[in-house]
Amino acid sequence: MFGQPTTTTPSPTDRGLEDLDAAALAYAARIEGLPPERRQEARDDLVRFALPFAGRLARRYRGRGEPLEDLEQVARLGLVNAVDRYDPERGSFTAYAAITIVGEIKRHFRDRTWGVHVPRRLRDLILEVGQATAALTSELSRTPTVAELAERLETPQEEILAALESAAGYSPASLNAPVGGESSAEFGDLVGESDNALESVDDRVTVSGLLHRLPWRERRILAMRFYGNQTQAEIAARFGISQMHVSRLLSRALTWLRQAMLADAPPPWQNGAEAEGGRARIAVRHAGDRVVVEVGGEVDRDGADQLRRAVLGALTGQPREVVVDLDGAGGFDAGGVAALMAGRDAAERSGVPLRLTGAQPAVRRSLTAAGLAPAAAPRR
Repeated sequence: MFGQPTTTTPSPTDRGLEDLDAAALAYAARIEGLPPERRQEARDDLVRFALPFAGRLARRYRGRGEPLEDLEQVARLGLVNAVDRYDPERGSFTAYAAITIVGEIKRHFRDRTWGVHVPRRLRDLILEVGQATAALTSELSRTPTVAELAERLETPQEEILAALESAAGYSPASLNAPVGGESSAEFGDLVGESDNALESVDDRVTVSGLLHRLPWRERRILAMRFYGNQTQAEIAARFGISQMHVSRLLSRALTWLRQAMLADAPPPWQNGAEAEGGRARIAVRHAGDRVVVEVGGEVDRDGADQLRRAVLGALTGQPREVVVDLDGAGGFDAGGVAALMAGRDAAERSGVPLRLTGAQPAVRRSLTAAGLAPAAAPRR
């Protein structure tokens, strides 16, 4: 059979046939004039005959981080491509198959093995650094420094460092790999997640400071609406006002917060008495032997001192009774409640009755919780 390569087909079991080029020429001559179904048989014979050649090429690349079985599979794929594209008029089949198989293996390393994308120039430098490291380790009997590698390769140290760091991307550790020991935790459990709320920290801190500048009632309404998820109708019922009034208060408070967030200095909440339920308004009038302290607006820490002085001043004249009319009060914060408690204690010491009246539902609940029990005001 070997003496007539142009008319016979090499067999994988024929030990006398060792010339791969001769086998390829025999394959090319055999398939001339054969139908496609008969060509497949000849193709398979040549591929089986050349498998040891492909295996030898694959073994040249073992020890580079890829299993030998995978490299052999890639080499066989390259061999099949070489057989399908082989043209005897273009030269030796062995040379063409070697180029095709090695190119397929290198393409596998380029496209399949890197865990992250690394530029080709840097990948080439990584190989050079690896070879230089092995050579210098043998010469110096120790691991070479970055400066020594840069001197050997005549490359800046910055590029050497970049190559060493990028080499870690060749085969990154799996996030599903166990941490070790008896723990069932995985590496992915130790990796922190992006906190999407981190970008809003500045806004949250700014808003928190601005909220304290709002009157008590607006602060309470905002908290009930956006933190308590209460409807405007529920808020209106708790404050004893209309739902439309709640809507206006919310709109006014949110508009002010928006302007204050964008301004270098927060604008004043209100000027004088241009808005209903504004800053505290305290008035004292005498009705016979009684003294009436009329309270309006929002009694916050700024109006608390004024309220305390008004109540204590009303008690000094020893009237028959002191009435604190809360009908116009929109809200009390801790300072305002403390001012009324101070007036109650002073009234008990002086023996003058002190009566709270006309409180709206929201104000009445706040005062009742503090131990003060005002009379209810008629619902508006």
